[in-house]
Formats: sequence, structure tokens, C-alpha cells
Amino acid sequence: MSAEAPVLETKVLAIASHVGTRILLCQLPSDPLLLQSRRSIADARPQRRTDHLPGNHLGYGQSKGTQTSAKEIADLYAGLKQSYLTDFDVLLTGYAPNAQVVDAIGAIGRDLKLKASTRTGSFLWVLDPVMGDDGRIYVNADVVPAYKRLLRDADLILPNQFEAEYGRCTVYTGLQLNCPPRLLSDVKITAMPELVDAITKLHKDYRVPHVIVTSVRFDPSSPIISVVGSSSRTDGSPRIFKVDIPALDCFFSGTGDMLAALTVIRLREAVIEKGLSNTKSWRSPDEVDALDLPLAKATEKVLGSMHTILEKTKLAMDAELEKLRGPQGALEKESEKRLHLRRTKAAEVRVVRNLQDLLTPEVKFRAQALGAAEEGSPARLPQTDTID
Repeated sequence: MSAEAPVLETKVLAIASHVGTRILLCQLPSDPLLLQSRRSIADARPQRRTDHLPGNHLGYGQSKGTQTSAKEIADLYAGLKQSYLTDFDVLLTGYAPNAQVVDAIGAIGRDLKLKASTRTGSFLWVLDPVMGDDGRIYVNADVVPAYKRLLRDADLILPNQFEAEYGRCTVYTGLQLNCPPRLLSDVKITAMPELVDAITKLHKDYRVPHVIVTSVRFDPSSPIISVVGSSSRTDGSPRIFKVDIPALDCFFSGTGDMLAALTVIRLREAVIEKGLSNTKSWRSPDEVDALDLPLAKATEKVLGSMHTILEKTKLAMDAELEKLRGPQGALEKESEKRLHLRRTKAAEVRVVRNLQDLLTPEVKFRAQALGAAEEGSPARLPQTDTID
């Protein structure tokens, strides 16, 4: 890899959940950004921390700590403005626990877009509408309509399959929640044609230029999981691609944050390579097909890094749990809660130990134009490419 930074100097304001343990007060969104960019401003710095500071992430099922209020978020941003520190290239927004926080984030995003409106292509808003997964919603019900109010202002959204669809939701504990059955697209997604309809609706009705839908799997027993993306044409029609990867038999917390942060880096890199950094929302001309989109190229690199790091994390987790198990099966004798805590700790994503996989990803799986993909197995390269 060359001595030069792999991405042009990029200033990122990240507003997302943040934990006070693991990786020295850095959260997954911050680490890839700080590693890949010459000058990133993310939520790793206490004076610019936003949203949530528990002692550990919520995958443990318990936490202590504080939530940053909507007013505090607005005050933090006002502090940046008064010191002329809002010359950001990208806004990356993630988890928000209630509608007031979402609205505060929206006000910041709109202000930054207005500030950059005279310089086409100088600013991009990446919105990860974190609401739930696997049929469960784990934010307040008022967050759903609040996010929908932001869609028209975002340039790229990153919902998972559940968040992108129309479906009745339950709270994280499994109890029925009195919340709106409609999430982002108002389309119930049970097969690929319905996902295409949902993405098309997001492009045409909400004018979202770029969409990536993660964790796509219509059959829970399938060994393949997909990421499906699209960049719209000027008439709102989609250019849809998908990348299939083997599913790993493990639950990891924070992978959505990691994907969002890496997408910021790799999309900016791909946009610069294509000469599109001075175009609105970094959108490709209409004649560019799905497989040549910067979003598709970025997704291949992002998933290359992530899959490699998660495979290594899984191997390390298995070794750690085997060591704890011992000759008498001590691990199995522990309480269910203690066992869950041990497994969650062992599954912490090994980001710092695998920095080279972030900097020089192996592109293992290629994007496929929807409809041309063979069913049943990911599209592997004839041989692995390493990207500097």
C-alpha cells in the first residue's frame, strides 16, 4: 500500500451510539473512519460525543450510563458552529432512541446541506435508520415517522430488510408494541421482487438517491445473506445490484455501524475515481449500469473487509469459548445469563487486531446485476483481489 492515505482528506460528523468500554472509548463507526481518513471528526472525542454512552453496547442485554438529550445534541452542534468547525464533507447518522433526537439530527443535517448548497457535491448525508431487526423494533414507536420525515433530505440510506419494509413490529422484549405497522417503504418484503418494489418506492416517492438494504435473507435457513443496493436515475428508476456472501453462524453486535462507516470511506473513494465528486449526491449519469456504480464498487470492498474480519472474530470467539469450557464442561454449567455475557464478550468484533483488512480489503464477492445472478451461491472472483 502506498504511503499516501487511501482516501482524500475527509471530514465526517458522526452522530451515533457510543460505548464506554472496548477499544478505548472508540465505537465501530469511529474506528474505520479514523483509520482511513486523514482528518475525520467522529464521536470518539468526548466533547463531540453524541446520543448514547452506556458502559457496554446493548447486545449484552444490560447497561449503565447516560443518554444525550436532543437539546444537548443541538448544543454540541451549536458549539461547533460558533467555532467555524462545521466544514464537513459527510454526515453519518445512526441510532437515535426517540423522535426528539431524530428531529435534532434532522435539523443538523438540513443545516449542513443548506450550508453546502452552493457547492455541488461538497456534502453527503448518510442515514442509517436504526429501528429494529428480525421483526422486532427496539426504539420508541415515534421514531418510525420521524425517520420517514428525514428520507427526502438524506443522500444514502442504509436500512436492513426489516427496516425497509412494511411489517407489524414488536418491542425488543418480544411483547406486542402499539406502533405503526408501516416502516420505511410501506412494502412487505418476502421475496426479491418486493424488495425491488420497496427500493423503487424509496427512490421515487422519497427521492432518496442511493439505497443499500442489508441483512437480506428470505429463508432463515439459507446459508447466503445478501446486501442489495441501488443508485437512482434522474427519473427515479432504480439500478439494482446485489452482493451475496456466506452467512456466519454467529451473532455480532455493531456490524451495521461498521458497514455504515466503511461505506462512507469506500463510496467517497469510488466517487473520486469516477470523477463524480462535484455532482449532486454523487449520482452517476443515467447511462451507467448497476455494476459500474460507485455504490456497487464500494459495497464490494466494504463486504470484503467485513467478512474477513468477522470470520477472524468467529475463529477467535470459538477458541476463547473452548478455553473457558474446560475438561469438566464448566461453561455449560454456568447460568444462562452468565453464559450469554461470556458469549457476547467473546463475539466482540476484532477491529483493532485486523487493521490491514480495513486498509487493504480482499474483494471476495462481486456485485451482480439483479436478475442475472445465479441462485444458491455467492459470486466469487476467479482469484482474490487485494485493493490498496
